[in-house]
Amino acid sequence: MDARKLTIGYRQGHHREKCVQRDLDFVLEAGSLVCLLGPNGAGKSTLLRTLSGMQPALGGELRMQGRPLSSYSERERSRLIGLVLTDKIFAGGLRVRELVALGRHPYVGFFGRLSQEDERIVEESIRQTGIEAKADSYIAELSDGERQKVMIAKALAQQCPLILLDEPTAYLDVTSRIEIMQLLHRLARQGKSILLSTHDIEQALLLSDRLWLLSRSLGMLCGVTEDLVARGEMSRFFGRNGIEFDIRDGAFRQEDVTLRPMVVECPAEWMRWVQNALMRSGFKAVVPESGLPAEGLLRVVSPTDMELNCAGKRVVVGSFAELIDQLKKYAHA
Repeated sequence: MDARKLTIGYRQGHHREKCVQRDLDFVLEAGSLVCLLGPNGAGKSTLLRTLSGMQPALGGELRMQGRPLSSYSERERSRLIGLVLTDKIFAGGLRVRELVALGRHPYVGFFGRLSQEDERIVEESIRQTGIEAKADSYIAELSDGERQKVMIAKALAQQCPLILLDEPTAYLDVTSRIEIMQLLHRLARQGKSILLSTHDIEQALLLSDRLWLLSRSLGMLCGVTEDLVARGEMSRFFGRNGIEFDIRDGAFRQEDVTLRPMVVECPAEWMRWVQNALMRSGFKAVVPESGLPAEGLLRVVSPTDMELNCAGKRVVVGSFAELIDQLKKYAHA
């Protein structure tokens, strides 16, 4: 799918339009996982509905496999584009296998009878999403994470080259979020094109081939994940009120000018957690090479072997709890 000068939004009545984004240019390549990131109100859901054909574009060109998307019939689109929304599923009386089988609707005849090949595709879709154990369960009996996997399995049963997902990990626990993102990553490696909107920046940075950054004021920027990070685009699109993207650990932080500097010598794998402990205790970590004035030195060998040197005193601690206790004592001395 590709777009040129695409304008998205809503038609209100016969002559009124509400534009959400205009002049969007992008290419969605086969076999890629693309994460759509942006603050609330930027137009992420509107863009996904437009790309799926659920609502028309207000202007510009939008093509699927070189052909205008608007020229496809609904049946043709259903064979090309799978859509997974976060809306609650009102299908509690259906079993998992029955709901996944609805993904074969674009291919079956008038009476909707599944062939042996259709049934094989349904079972394979269930297997790919890891919900075999729930195949005969009612939808009403499933957790939110399991229901999301069922809806992805239904999209897989459609055998579409493109799958669009609107916040597929919303409302899910940590384990379910990771499982679904890993599943989408595998599907992209198998040749599917996956585009999803998400607020889970950590997983997006880890697994996406490309990012689409969307903002009401800055428009849309597309690029390889690492290139956008290296150019500082994450802070430009999302940083505000002193909140900046920390390139070292891929997290957003708000600079606190009241934090007191502490020189830290620490193995890289523990630095993030040392920084957290220092911040909550009123300090910030600086590296020895910075040359900045500091109030002390913290040497970390491991979480059970740390040495704090402050105000001419040397204290050896064996846990983060002991370290935080010593830092607070020093801060209030």
